[in-house]
Amino acid sequence: MPQSMTSNAYVPETRFGFWFLGTNIWRNHVLKIAIDDLRRLTDTPFPSAPIIADVGCGQGNSLSLLNAAFAPSRLIGVEFDAESLSIARATLTKQGIDAELQQNDCANIDLPDSSVDMVFCHQTFHHLLRQEDAMREFYRILKPGGRLLFAESTRAYIHSWVIKLLFRHPMHVQRTADEYKAMIRAVGFEFDARNVSEPYLWWSRSDLGAFEWFGFGVPKEREETLVNLVATKPRD
Repeated sequence: MPQSMTSNAYVPETRFGFWFLGTNIWRNHVLKIAIDDLRRLTDTPFPSAPIIADVGCGQGNSLSLLNAAFAPSRLIGVEFDAESLSIARATLTKQGIDAELQQNDCANIDLPDSSVDMVFCHQTFHHLLRQEDAMREFYRILKPGGRLLFAESTRAYIHSWVIKLLFRHPMHVQRTADEYKAMIRAVGFEFDARNVSEPYLWWSRSDLGAFEWFGFGVPKEREETLVNLVATKPRD
């Protein structure tokens, strides 16, 4: 492992969490739903044949979905964890997907300035210890006018009892939806309310949707558990 890849980059997942990230439930009911949601949040069409960096690609399940959704000319998966990358390589071979894989810290990506059209980052930031540095890297590698597709769980979700029981995260860096939006804007990205979605999906709630099952409905007063947004790097 390169010397720059130190243990202060992120908090690794539990074995249960690692297994879950390789399931069809994760691929079809979490990843695909997020990508479909992000595709509708743009003001203008996404570029044709874009160069896409999937930062925090994990075991590679997102790469075939991005390939199908955007038909990229170049698809790059960036991941810190060596075991995840090994699985991703096997997944790409099995699926016949042409993508490059890089072992990089999200806060130190081995790509040139202004070299990609889109950065996709799904459910990665709640593992990262250097979140601001990673967001600045996203801004750096994007071309002017490039898009950030960001989908993340918020503090309310990560601090819920079921997530604490089954998964492992750095609790002191977790953010609310508004705090994530503020961090993204602080780096220089631009987006409006119409570019943001805060889905309150059943699996993201501490009661796992039980209140609705018993007819109580979704609470009007709540702290959001998920935030999806499409942000743009301004053109020069």
